[in-house]
Amino acid sequence: MGALLSPIVSEFETEEQASSYDRWFRAKVQAAIDDSRPGVAHDDVMAEMDAIIAQAEMGMRKTY
Repeated sequence: MGALLSPIVSEFETEEQASSYDRWFRAKVQAAIDDSRPGVAHDDVMAEMDAIIAQAEMGMRKTY
């Protein structure tokens, strides 16, 4: 087990956890940068999310 970190300074308990998360995060960011697929417009994503939310709300209304 490595050095313990203060919860005031870090959300991780140890340096190893912090380093592991940092490596994972950097790999995810690099994968996104390297992704050659075309981007999706913000308005398109928001319209899709609005439809999903509306559908979920309709489903909830049917259960009450």
